Amino acid sequence: MDWLSDPQIWLGLLTLTTLEIVLGIDNIVFISILSGRLPGASQRKARLWGLALAMVMRVLLLLSLSWIMGLTQPLFTITRWEISGRALILIGGGLFLIAKSTREIHHNLEEAGDGAPSTKQISFASVLLQIVLLDIVFSLDSVITAVGMVDEIGVMIAAVIIAVVAMMIFAGSISRFISRHPTVKMLALSFLLLIGVNLIGEGLGFHIPKGYTYFAMGFSVLVEMLNIKIRNRSSSRSATA
Repeated sequence: MDWLSDPQIWLGLLTLTTLEIVLGIDNIVFISILSGRLPGASQRKARLWGLALAMVMRVLLLLSLSWIMGLTQPLFTITRWEISGRALILIGGGLFLIAKSTREIHHNLEEAGDGAPSTKQISFASVLLQIVLLDIVFSLDSVITAVGMVDEIGVMIAAVIIAVVAMMIFAGSISRFISRHPTVKMLALSFLLLIGVNLIGEGLGFHIPKGYTYFAMGFSVLVEMLNIKIRNRSSSRSATA
């Protein structure tokens, strides 16, 4: 139990938990958008199941560190690019994310053009399957980050569990906010497109610093929050006029 008095362990746990939450934001956005296509009673269930599956997957990957590290070894080379198992997973996940985001954007544009909400819904099993596919990609990146930051497997697992519980608490609020604001939903889908491109770039060996991506996303969110505030003020003035 000596680790309880080691400040380095606690600092590592705090840092890794914070990083896991930040890395999990894109996961929450994806789950929120997918679950929003389900009937109201099933949306919360889909969010909780999706995040629970993400937690289980990350813990299992942490317990398979030797296999994870093996994924970074080149499998074959195309011209000057060395393709590893991790690269194939990232490229596949990026392509899936781009295809899914594009389809969702098209669905939302069609819905807006018709002037009435679409009655077409997808099944609960289909939503969970899509969440699991993307969880594999997001979990892989998250676990590799954890391995690079902390040496203790117990600390890694604790950070993942704490981060997922925090995401479960706030996922409902984020999902409701996205559903209430169509422009925020479109912005979130654009973020997923951006993340998909980043995943493909990472898979092909082009390192794109995540700080740039998160700054661009944060700046876009700030601008959108200002737009929402302006729209709310305009609506209030119209109502009182």
